[in-house]
Amino acid sequence: MSDAVLASDALNFDAIIAAFYQHGWVWLPNFLSSELNAALLHEAQHDANLTPAGIGRQSAHQLNQQIRRDATQWFDGQSAAQQQYLALMAQLQLIFNRRCFLGLFDFECHFARYNKGDYYQKHVDAFSGRSNRVLTTVSYLNSVNAGGELALYDEHDRLIDKFLPTAGSLVLFESERFPHAVLPAIDSRYSIAGWFRKNASINGILDPAS
Repeated sequence: MSDAVLASDALNFDAIIAAFYQHGWVWLPNFLSSELNAALLHEAQHDANLTPAGIGRQSAHQLNQQIRRDATQWFDGQSAAQQQYLALMAQLQLIFNRRCFLGLFDFECHFARYNKGDYYQKHVDAFSGRSNRVLTTVSYLNSVNAGGELALYDEHDRLIDKFLPTAGSLVLFESERFPHAVLPAIDSRYSIAGWFRKNASINGILDPAS
């Protein structure tokens, strides 16, 4: 595993920023407290209305199970667990803006479920100059024995690492820079996929996520 992994204090911001500056990505195995993780997992499993995920946004949105087969539900910020999670991500947004001058404007995220055989083919979350997504985050809510790994690739399409879902961990990386895929699940896999965005508004109208 790369030295971009931080294995102890999940909120050691100096270590997080140092690893991010060096690699453009970081893995935090102990990011969420067990209590918050359990509350979010319960909501994803029992309260959320997860539906088949599509590709594209707005008028270009479509279902394509050849590309992805997960089910999702966007956060609405109504539950206490969601509010705590969003507050935690707001801390990350503040420190990245202060230390890296990224101009992060807001954060959006959704629950995701991958049942046996579900996957998401290799893709990037943002294309240079065509998206307002800056940083991608994946928070794992349950541990699995096998399958459902996040495969992260570099700019030359070389595999950097595969991250087996482990409850409470988080992977963060630059949205434009790193292609990634979710490998076929064996055990059911629950996570939160999120994006820190810049403000690409025109005439005061906020640009939608892309």
